[in-house]
Amino acid sequence: MTFVRVEDVGPVRHVIISRAEKRNALSSEVYAELGEAFSTAADAVDVRCVIVRGDGPMFSAGNDVRELAALTADPTGVRRIRPIMLGAINALEEMAKPAVAQIHGACIGGAMELVLACDLRVMAADATMGLFETKLGLIPDLGGSSRLPAIVGLGRAKEIVMTARTVAAEEALRIGLVNRVAAPDGLDAATAELVGELLANAPLALGHAKRLLDAAAKPALAATLEMELAAQETLAGTEDFAAGVRAVVERRPATFTAR
Repeated sequence: MTFVRVEDVGPVRHVIISRAEKRNALSSEVYAELGEAFSTAADAVDVRCVIVRGDGPMFSAGNDVRELAALTADPTGVRRIRPIMLGAINALEEMAKPAVAQIHGACIGGAMELVLACDLRVMAADATMGLFETKLGLIPDLGGSSRLPAIVGLGRAKEIVMTARTVAAEEALRIGLVNRVAAPDGLDAATAELVGELLANAPLALGHAKRLLDAAAKPALAATLEMELAAQETLAGTEDFAAGVRAVVERRPATFTAR
């Protein structure tokens, strides 16, 4: 693998986004490698838990802006690349093993959608998260719009998505977006402690509990994921999206026209 590194520590598999020179930006190639890593972990009988984390100073800056920018010329590309991206995220959620996100630095956009598919999240006290898609004229379409309400409630989910604001660790813990917060130098230990609590329980029971809890919390997930795709295809062809991309490239706030 080029962009994803896999390390085993006993029965725990670490899946590490390893593209630090690009702030661990998530391209379709990165998603493909993540999907392979998650599927392999799901099938490995000696793996009982998966930790997802990023290499370097941050978890991930989110989806690769250059790849997103190409959609302004060809909005149909949304339907072409999204199955690769969503396939990785769904593979993480659907494995019958607990998945834990270890979040440091920043976790933005598609990266936050990735950690929403994990069962549990541990966050460094100085880390931040955010879904900034509406600043680009898009929506969170990799399950962010579908999964976030089940985790933090509809009102808070609407605020996070529709204001596109940053969520700091203290707030993330208070609203249930993450399960634990640790000092930056204690993040590894805090994650290991949580994983140890998971490993103390029967693996088959954990797998069944995970699936039942997900089914109860997100009964219409397949339908809302399709709605996300339809909305994103429409938005990718708008002038708002083109304006949003230009603003990101030029490092300035976007200006949108009322309609």
